[in-house]
This record gives sequence, structure tokens and C-alpha cells, in this order.
Amino acid sequence: MRLNYFKSKLFLKYIWSYLFILLIPLILMTIFIYESAVSNLRTEIEQSRLGQLTQTKVIIDGRMKELSEIASRVSYDTRLTPYRVHDPIYSGEAIQALDQYKATSSIIDEMFLYFHKDNKIYSSKGLSNIDVFAKSFSFQNWKKETLFRDLDQVKFPTMRPADMVSNSSQLQETKLAYLIPITPNSPTPHGTIMYLIKESELSNLIDSVLGTFQGMTYILDNNGQILVDNRQGEALTNAEAKSLFNNLTPGIHDRTLNGKAHSIVSVKSKNNGWTYVTIMPSSQFFSSVLHVRSFIIMLFVIVVIVGAAIALLLAKMQYQPISMLVEFAASKSNSKRPVDGSIVSGNELDRIWTTLQEYSSRIDLQEPFARNHFLSMLLKYGSAQSLTPELQEAFDLEFDCSHHFVMVIAWDEDIQNERAERQDMIHLLTQIEFPELAAHGYGVELSQLDQLGLIISFNLNNQMDEFSHVRQIVEAVRSNMLETFDIIPMIGVGTCYSSPDQLNQSFIEACSAFELRVSTGHGSVTYFEKLSYTPDHAFWIPNNTLMKLAQSLKQGSYDVAAQMIHSAIQSLRTSELSASLTRCISYDLLNTILKTSSEIGNHNLMQEMAPNLMYSNSLDELERSLLNLASQICDQVEQNNQKEEQSIIDQIVGYINEHYMDHTLSLETVAFEFGISPSHVSRSFKEKMGLNFIQYIWQNRMEEVMHQLKTTNDPLKDIILKVGYMDTPNFIRKFKKETGYTPGQYRKMFSQSDSIGLEPNLEDE
Repeated sequence: MRLNYFKSKLFLKYIWSYLFILLIPLILMTIFIYESAVSNLRTEIEQSRLGQLTQTKVIIDGRMKELSEIASRVSYDTRLTPYRVHDPIYSGEAIQALDQYKATSSIIDEMFLYFHKDNKIYSSKGLSNIDVFAKSFSFQNWKKETLFRDLDQVKFPTMRPADMVSNSSQLQETKLAYLIPITPNSPTPHGTIMYLIKESELSNLIDSVLGTFQGMTYILDNNGQILVDNRQGEALTNAEAKSLFNNLTPGIHDRTLNGKAHSIVSVKSKNNGWTYVTIMPSSQFFSSVLHVRSFIIMLFVIVVIVGAAIALLLAKMQYQPISMLVEFAASKSNSKRPVDGSIVSGNELDRIWTTLQEYSSRIDLQEPFARNHFLSMLLKYGSAQSLTPELQEAFDLEFDCSHHFVMVIAWDEDIQNERAERQDMIHLLTQIEFPELAAHGYGVELSQLDQLGLIISFNLNNQMDEFSHVRQIVEAVRSNMLETFDIIPMIGVGTCYSSPDQLNQSFIEACSAFELRVSTGHGSVTYFEKLSYTPDHAFWIPNNTLMKLAQSLKQGSYDVAAQMIHSAIQSLRTSELSASLTRCISYDLLNTILKTSSEIGNHNLMQEMAPNLMYSNSLDELERSLLNLASQICDQVEQNNQKEEQSIIDQIVGYINEHYMDHTLSLETVAFEFGISPSHVSRSFKEKMGLNFIQYIWQNRMEEVMHQLKTTNDPLKDIILKVGYMDTPNFIRKFKKETGYTPGQYRKMFSQSDSIGLEPNLEDE
């Protein structure tokens, strides 16, 4: 392997591509093994937590049931009746009894007895006035008024969420208050038992659920309110917790919290409706699979080493034919390759592509305009033999049939203003087939916006004469347009010829037939053969010859005009008429030429040439003079057409300069604005301006953007939209390709050099 291969980015890209392909199975296998191990571990942990959480639920439910039983016993204890409690003699026994009940449960921090509408409250430590109690036990979120209202009105066992409680010694602890009305289950309770429970008494019971893992545990009441929470490593806000627990059902769930995946296990108590929840980050499960990592790393290293060797071998095999193409491209391109054979900067495929573009630019084939241009030249000059097999394949054209003719098709002015209709019509006629008539046709956009040419090639059916076959094809075209667009066109039909080289004559005849049509109404079809009239006297020049001569001069087609003059003079040579009669008959040719010259506005030519032609000594001299006259007329027509085209192009350039900022500006809109076909605009614009329509618009927009960047501080996006370019990222790429700078760099560079104090926009980058 040559060492300079490694200087090629493409060669290195091949190596990385093969490495990537080889690593795909490894990555998939790694993911499968790792995910499988993590999934199994996660399932085990979640099931274990579910069992532990269920066990915790049973323990806490038992403690809560124990508290309810104590309250029930208190309600039936004669020592704790309102009468005995208020009696000074027996109140000591009541306080002692409360202390005994408190001692029966390890989770009770303090126990209080309150009778409705009483101003005193009793505990295991003694009797307290309501105001004294409020000062001794101050709750952060449970105000005094709310506290005594709840003691008076509670009818069902109620657990208050953990709250910060301050006592008379200013010590603060987080405690829960559990209120049980007495007598329990009575619709008219006469008092309330209130237990104060340290939060740690319940949280310690659920510590074992998390074990060594980070996470959170919660106990929720039947209203979804958090009673107890135990956090290790992270926490949820109240809003997040409420949103999470609203629709939480018992079981195992996967949720995303704070942008991270979490595993949630939930169980619900049937006794009191409480819900027990644990939340753990799923990432902890992955960190537990340490033994799998070692295996994966070892396997990865082995596969990479082996794969690198295979990738080098495959990359060399893949790159070798490309390097040969690069050598060939370098030999054919104008650019020189380094003498040492090293790869120059840039991608080899780009260099090959550049070389192909150079060849392509020499050929300058632009579909569909190149195809339409060639067919236009075929109608004008009739040189079908210039259509090589390569061009036939490129343009998808076939002229291997036995008969050929041309049709000129036009429609109402109202229709020509419908761009979509016209484009659909062009698309329909671009290549049309009539298998039942063994015919196919190719549409040609003429310079007039409301006209199309249609070249028809067909094989003659032995059971039908030529003209009947032509008529059937014409009717098929009319029917097709009627069915598709509800349009009955006006058609001029030229004579049928056996060679495609004579299509220019058929086109001239079709133009003559269209121009001399009897009716201008919908659906008129004029056949040139029907217009031709040959008198009984054979020595008169045929009428069709004179019509074709006149039309060829109007079209500037010297080849057809010369052929008509030659055929007319030749018929006079063989007529054996007297010289005076021959001269008289030849005046038909001269009159036709002079009349046509006058119609196209060339009056001087008639005055200069006519006297000399009248006194020609021979038919040969007359033919040379007529050919010279026809040549001058055709040259004049070409000059007029060029001047007219130049004038139109100047108008189009002015229109573009005025409207280039309009994002709807296109070749079609300009063509319809000036009443000429888009194909004709494209071809003429390129010939006259040296660059195509799109390039010219881009150049104007580019210059305006550069001017705006230099002179304004407007945002780049606004500038690009203002000049009519809708794709900002694409514009920035093209701008950098053309100038070598991003718009932001360009603005900064020129603002510094011009000292106009403009700040570059960050968004431009």
C-alpha cells in the first residue's frame, strides 16, 4: 500500500466506513447484553422493593389500627368521661389513664383528649387551657383557629401531613397529627383523640425499602396529600409530586422526572386508603452491572483490532479504481497534479465531478430547453441527420417512421393567460403517442405564447391513403386536447414528407395554412394541401409553391425559399414555352417575393432590385437574382428578429432589475408578462446576456445583499427575505461559496474597513 493513500480524506473515510460497518454487530450485541443484564437486575430490585413496600404498608396499617383501638378504648373508659375529667377529685386519674394508653404504642409521641366546645385539653402530662396549649405546641402550617375547629368538627379519622412543631422550650420537630373522633364510628362524636407522631417513627419504617440506593419514599393519604416523605439524594417539589401522584396507580411504572428516567413502585392500603410510593433513578441500575463492562471492553478492543486490519484491506480495494479515475481526470483537466503523486486537498470524487462538469459544460445540454432548441432548429433548417444516436437517446427522440409532417396549434387568448393550463398543455404535447395510428409526436414551443408546433411521425397503414391517415392523427390530437383541457384548438397542417430532413418545409406549409385559414373560430383545421390550387394549364407556377415561398421569406428560412425558387425555375425550363410567356410567368415569383418584402416592411429593396430583375436575359440569371433577393430578405428578417429579440431582452432585463426582489419572479412569470414562451426567453436570454435567467437573478440579489451588509445593520434573515430569497441557510452556503466568507464575516470585515461602526449580527453566523 502506498503511503500517500493516507493523505486522502476519501481513503480515510472508506476505512472509517468499514470500521463502522464491522462495529455495528458489536454495538448491537453489547446493547443486547447490557440491556438484558440491566433489565434483569432492575426487575429483581423492583420486585424486591414491591415486597418491602408491601411489608411496610402492613406494619404501618397495623400501627394505625392500634391507634384506632386505643381511641375506642378511651371512649368507653369511665375514667375519661367528661364528668370525671372535669371533676377535680378524679381528674388526676384521667391524666394517669391517658399516660397509660400512650405507653401502649411506641409511635405515640404525645396523646391529647379534647371534648367538643370545651376550653381545655387533656394530655398524659396534665390539663391545659386552650391558649396555653396553643403556645406550648405551635404548628407551622396549622393555625390555632383551624386546629380547634378541626378538633370540634372532625367526624372521621384524619391524618395531618408532617408539620414543623415548636414547643415551649423552642425545640422544633417534624410531627404528624392523627385525629380520631370518639366514640369511633359514631355520627355524633362528643370529643376527639389527637396523637402527635414523630415523622421519623414512620420514615424509619420505610428506610429499609431503598437500602443502598438513592431515591425517595412517600406516604400519601386517600386525597393524594403527602403525609411522610423520606429522601436520599434528590427531592421533588410539591407541584411535581402532586402532578406525579394524581394519576398514579398501584404497581411498577417508568416515568421521566427532571429530565431523567425513574422507576416508581406503588402499593395502596385497603384499610385507610393510604398509598406508599418509592421513586428511584433508573441510572443506578446500569452502574450495578460492573462485570458486564469488563467483558464488553475486552470484546470491543479485540474486534476493533481485527476490524481495523480488514477495513484497511477493503478500503484499499475500494479506493484503487477511484484513484485510477482521479489519475485520468487529472490528465484531462486543466488543473495540474503534484509531481510527487500525493493527493491534493479536496475530495477525489469532487475532482472527478469537476472534470465531468467541464465536459458537460462543453456540450451545454440543458433539458428541456436544449431539446426544444434542437426541435426548433429542426423546424427551421430540417437537418434531422445531425441528430446522432447519442442525442436521440438524450432527447428521447425517434424519426424512424416512414412519414412526417408538422402541425401548428393555437388557442384562444384567454387560455394563454392561464399559466397552469399552458404548462399542462405543453407537458401533454411534449411527447404524445397514438399506438392505434402507429404515430407519435413531439411538441415544440414556438416564440409566440399562444402557439405550439407538433412534429408527427407515423407509419402509413396500407389500407388507408396518406391524407386520410394525416386527418385521423389531427383529429386524435384535437380530441385529446378537448378531453383533457376542454379546448378545441385552431390547427394548421403541413404536407406529409417521407424524410425528416424536409420537416422545415412542412413547418413552413403549416404556418401558411394557419395564416391563411378560412375560419378563425374554435376548432378550425386548415390543411396546406387543400389551400394549394394548380390550374389546368401546367405552365403556371403552382399556388402552393408561391405560398411556401412567401411563408419561408416571412420565417427567414432561406433553404426553403431557395428550394421553391429552384423548383419553379426548373419547371419553367422544362415547359418549352416562349421566352415572352416564360418571362410573364416568372413575374409570379417576383411579385410574390416583392409583395412579401413589402409586407415585412422592406420597401427599399423592392425599389432597388425590381427594375434589374425585369430585364434579366436568361432563367439562370433570373434564378440567381431571385435567390439573391430572397437571401437579402431572409437576412433582413433575421436582423429584424435579432433586433426585436434584443429589444425584448432589454425590456426583460429592465423588468428583472425592477422586480428581482419579488420571490415569485420566475421564468414563467416573465414569459407570460411579455407574451413569449419560456423556452424562447431562456434561450434568447442566455444568448444575449451570456448567463442564464436564474444566474442573473441570483447575481442581482447577491449584489443587493452585499450592499445591505455594508451599509445597514439589519438582521441577515430580514435582508435575505427582502431581496426575495426564501431559503436562508441555502443562501448563506452559496454566499460563502462565492465570496469565501459567511455574511457575518463579510459584514464585520467591511464595517471595520469602512469605519461605519456596524456591529455584526450573531445570527448571521
